[in-house]
Amino acid sequence: MVSQSLPNQYLADPDVQLMLRVAADDHEAFEELVERYQDRLIGFFYHLLGDRSLSEDLAQDAFLRVYRARERYQAKARFSTWLFRIAHNLARNHLRGMARRRREVSLAPPTNDSQAMPQQQFLADRSALMPTRIFASKEVQARVQAALNGLGERQKMAVLLHKFEGMSYEDIGRVMGLNAVAVKSLLARARGKLKDALEKYA
Repeated sequence: MVSQSLPNQYLADPDVQLMLRVAADDHEAFEELVERYQDRLIGFFYHLLGDRSLSEDLAQDAFLRVYRARERYQAKARFSTWLFRIAHNLARNHLRGMARRRREVSLAPPTNDSQAMPQQQFLADRSALMPTRIFASKEVQARVQAALNGLGERQKMAVLLHKFEGMSYEDIGRVMGLNAVAVKSLLARARGKLKDALEKYA
């Protein structure tokens, strides 16, 4: 059932409105949500896992879960927060499964230009966590990716949601199951590690 008493701030979210239409079996609304979020989800998974094909599969799985949950949907947060919570859980489950199988996840970006993803440039453009002048270097994407790879899973997740998705501490907390204070601390530690990793390029 769709919630009948929705906070005004969530009703104002156009993506919530689309999801409410999806809940009423509006297939065009679902296609529009996929169009709006597909690249963002693939980029999110890609920067966590470093595998384009896997990222596309997980993004498809996330949308499938959204569609299957449509009749139970309740707008208790922004749509993007709800969607990325689903994505967060999928990513964590995948990483835990790989750890159990003792397999390493390659986080390096593809070397084949045909496999290169636009999210690589997006990451460099949106970072703002290191000196601006290093962006002039052709190697910047690899440097930023390598610095991100040095973060722990939760730190990396928080950085991606905060810097690249523009989420508030509160929304990141909803995605990751943390309070805002814990998110702030997590990001502070991540920034320190990124600064240490990138300052040699300054």
